[in-house]
Amino acid sequence: MSSKKKVLKKLSIGKVVVFKIANRRGYAMIARNNLTEGRSIPQAYARLIKACRRKGYELPANKVPARLTNF
Repeated sequence: MSSKKKVLKKLSIGKVVVFKIANRRGYAMIARNNLTEGRSIPQAYARLIKACRRKGYELPANKVPARLTNF
């Protein structure tokens, strides 16, 4: 039984888009076609880290986007 670890590609926090969800509570984030939402920015980011990890990408866990992205 071989235990190969999946090599994750690093993503910068600049690739994350943060926005307030219209007509709902909370925030949403998008990175590499992964959309997550949460009540707060840190919660949405924690969920995005897990979603990106499933697709083979790694976001820095100790940094959280500080502000919303302007469209």
